[in-house]
Amino acid sequence: MSPSRAVLLVGEGNFSFSASACRLYSGSETIVTATCLQNQEEALRHEGAASNIQTIRDSGGTVLFEVDCTKLGECASLQGRLFDSVVFNFPHCGRKSGVKKNRELLKNFFLSSIQVLAEGGEVHISLCNGQGGTPADQPKREWHNSWQVVAMAAEADLILSAIHPFESDKHQSYKCTGYRSQDKGFHVEKALVHVFTRSLPYTPAHLLKVEEVVEGEKVQYEIPAELSDYIFRRFLCSDSVHPVKLAQDFLLEGLAEKLPVSMLTDTIPFLLTAKQLQACCYGIDSAQCYWIHLLQKDSTSDTDICADKENDQRLTESLLPTCVTANKVERVRIKGAESLRSACSLDVDPEGDSGMHMLRPSLLPQMEEVLTKKEEMINADGHGECEGSDESEGNKKDEACGSCNGVSSLLYGISGVVFRNIPIRTWAMPAFHELLIRGVFPSESEPVKLLEEKLEMLLAPYGVSLVTEQGGLRLTAQPMGLVGKVLASNVSDNNHVRVTVSLNLDLLAVLLFSLPDWRLLWSHDRRLLKEFASHPPPGTPFRPFSLYPEPFSFDISFWTGPTWEEKKFHAVVREASCGTVEQVKLIDTFSHPDLSQTSYCYRLIYHSHTHALSHTRALQFHKHLENLLSSLLQVTIR
Repeated sequence: MSPSRAVLLVGEGNFSFSASACRLYSGSETIVTATCLQNQEEALRHEGAASNIQTIRDSGGTVLFEVDCTKLGECASLQGRLFDSVVFNFPHCGRKSGVKKNRELLKNFFLSSIQVLAEGGEVHISLCNGQGGTPADQPKREWHNSWQVVAMAAEADLILSAIHPFESDKHQSYKCTGYRSQDKGFHVEKALVHVFTRSLPYTPAHLLKVEEVVEGEKVQYEIPAELSDYIFRRFLCSDSVHPVKLAQDFLLEGLAEKLPVSMLTDTIPFLLTAKQLQACCYGIDSAQCYWIHLLQKDSTSDTDICADKENDQRLTESLLPTCVTANKVERVRIKGAESLRSACSLDVDPEGDSGMHMLRPSLLPQMEEVLTKKEEMINADGHGECEGSDESEGNKKDEACGSCNGVSSLLYGISGVVFRNIPIRTWAMPAFHELLIRGVFPSESEPVKLLEEKLEMLLAPYGVSLVTEQGGLRLTAQPMGLVGKVLASNVSDNNHVRVTVSLNLDLLAVLLFSLPDWRLLWSHDRRLLKEFASHPPPGTPFRPFSLYPEPFSFDISFWTGPTWEEKKFHAVVREASCGTVEQVKLIDTFSHPDLSQTSYCYRLIYHSHTHALSHTRALQFHKHLENLLSSLLQVTIR
């Protein structure tokens, strides 16, 4: 227990631990308040209690009697007081109470402790080896036979942030009592101190209204509710210490020696037209696109676009979210089934209407447009320069004139968030940051082989394997699967090769820093960025701020009509669960022979490394899912 300004100890017996703590903190600014459940007369019957109480008071501490640790908010003596640490050593209901009663004691204590816990405070609870039910217990009990301390703390929105051995040698005068309501101690050998902190509250999914310019037209549309937390997060800005940015910097620095990459800073919209996708279909599956219905479309002249450039900038990751004004991005409160309906639609035929829009599934179509414009500008400048520039401009002339022929060994790069409408699986991301690199090389330079060597040198130590396939390379890792691709194609003169590298920065960040879950990358908890503030090198393992979170499994079954689109179901699951569902598995189907109805039964695993997730909270999410499915997809819950 680290020193702090105000410490509250509850459930004391003979006050020996509190007295020992006062001695330990002697000379510091720590003030100890020690409490017990018994009245003063009963407490003084414990051996050594009187002298321990005197030690506490002599050190400036306070001793309170008849304080119920499950009702701290009701204690008159604690009204208006907040504590940096609330400590409960070896809680027990007394006598031969079973694990269920002791779980209830823990849950009620946690719910009570947060009423007197200061901002940034900690709750410390010491348990005998095996009681907590975490992997830190050795040997570990079966979960159903433990006190399930993490799950009980989650009921009070607390997460297990640290766990360490109970340091009995620092408290040699401590004599624990109360075993089975006797003046007898617990076994403190291998005992563990569990340190809990507050979790951030869950943020409900909501629709985002966005306005931006797409192919010369100013459009308004809504970001689907299940994607609302993946927009305007600014992970890749120049001053970011986010692990995704550190992963990108690591890759670009590693390539710089032989394959320098010039990163493009052009503003590109989130929205893409079907025409743009069809013109550049490098392995992009249109079935995985988030198709968007426009709310409004206005033709915009080039002059208008230039005038609105600053407004359009706010719609990219490169700017602060606070730059997004109310008339550009509006948070829409959920009011009824109609406003809840996702803006994504799978009822469109992308092949039949090139004017349809989607959230960008890749940066490649827009990168090609940016590079085409850049090449046109270079060609225009190059013709002028090549006609009589002085010798000091020779390097520029050579580069420009080389580019006039459509050949350049310079690699261009662009990065940003992209979106994929895919089913919920452990490593399936509806949004991730793509790093896209593209360049043209002479065929004899073997650029794919050179890239393979550099990428293998950089990423193989972190579990990435490179597999040669027709037309390029596949980058894979376990357990997530595909993390990137290298594609090669001949240009028109057949003497040069165009190389495109697409990398999933989110999955690479997970590998480089050993994160247990990709969803941690999207956490708003400040402890995430604090962990990376010192720019740790790749290979530095991430220290989770939420240890051993418990998963919860619930089944849901319902009747549907003759048609059923599973992607819409997954979208509603993401929205209703605030992203806490990590797996969805179809476990049963049944088609009624007479009613043209089909019953589906799915198993959902709720699990969160970013927030406190209790059984109660998971059940609330599950009930909310049932309501949304009934109202949005018109299913009948069984």
